[in-house]
Amino acid sequence: MTESQVFFTDFRTGLDVPITVKLQKLMRRAGIQKIDMDQKFVAIKMHFGELGNLAYLRPNWAKAVADLVKEEGGLPFLTDANTLYPGSRKHALEHLDCANLNGFNPTTTGCQVIIADGLRGTDDVEVPVPGGVYCK
Repeated sequence: MTESQVFFTDFRTGLDVPITVKLQKLMRRAGIQKIDMDQKFVAIKMHFGELGNLAYLRPNWAKAVADLVKEEGGLPFLTDANTLYPGSRKHALEHLDCANLNGFNPTTTGCQVIIADGLRGTDDVEVPVPGGVYCK
């Protein structure tokens, strides 16, 4: 396995440069423009958070990523899978409501929200991973 190149930025900002601009700059430095996204669907994996907590990245960060994907010709959408435990993300209808109430919707992020594993979390496809250690 090849070594990963890790990029770091100081996310402290002043009034002159928003944190979302720093995120886009970091993504460009990491080479996002080298990925062929032209007219392709691009999933942006998110955690939409449970209702009542703040343990998730804010929607404006998702918008910064979606905007950059669009600049590269991609068709972005936000996605996550339903949970196996009770809560506000146990099936797609509640999950979409939760995402919307936490600010993830086309108005705030510039792209749609699609729950990856369907209505009840049972839609999946097994994908082979050649050379995989944990998944084969």
